[in-house]
Amino acid sequence: MRIARLQTPSGPTHAVLRNGSWDHIEDPFAEVLSFTGESSSAEEAELLAPVRPSVVLGIGHNLGNNNHALPIQAWHKSVHSIAGPGDDIVAARNAGTVNVEGELAAVIGKRADKLTAENALGHVLGYTVVNDVTNVDQNQVDEKLFQGKSGTNYTPLGPWIETEIENPDNVSTEVVVNGEVKARSGSFNLPSSITDCLVYVTEWLTLEPGDIVMTGAPNTFVAVQPGDRVDITLGGIGTLSNTVI
Repeated sequence: MRIARLQTPSGPTHAVLRNGSWDHIEDPFAEVLSFTGESSSAEEAELLAPVRPSVVLGIGHNLGNNNHALPIQAWHKSVHSIAGPGDDIVAARNAGTVNVEGELAAVIGKRADKLTAENALGHVLGYTVVNDVTNVDQNQVDEKLFQGKSGTNYTPLGPWIETEIENPDNVSTEVVVNGEVKARSGSFNLPSSITDCLVYVTEWLTLEPGDIVMTGAPNTFVAVQPGDRVDITLGGIGTLSNTVI
């Protein structure tokens, strides 16, 4: 099932794709979905970022500078950097190379606290495409990843949430810039499973419905310039498209 967030004359609303149209729903996180009876044409619908999270977490699969024992590191990215499909990425000037990073994002569906390997995926509503845009040179002078990842619209998200991903550890990723394939990989190349990431994060932080865990870029980072169009496609989910300005 695909769940999107649409702009409508009465404001943003969530919707489910059924029979070629987006049928509006009350609450995407309800155990049983309630439909409003209204719908939007799939061809004309204006898609927004599929959720407005309170928390966006990135996952780094490396030891970092402090040589801790765990292979996973997590960090916050500002929710103010969220953008939707088609929104322009405003590249920070005079701050070094700008990379796009195609990643699988897990969308939390219900309160997640101290998850286990057995129940972690059951707390995920579904998965979407995320572009973790980064001024990568800033990471050398700011190991907390604030400077390099805080630009305007530096976290495009979408185009929708796919709830029926059989194996999130086997999702392909393709990054295309100006029509040319620049990277091909997938979550199967991440050193930590999606379950491992969720277990680690929720040992320290309770997540709520709509929160986002970006699961890492499996060598899907590509340098871009203003004017570039970026299309990130995740297998079984869809394509997120944005232009760098």
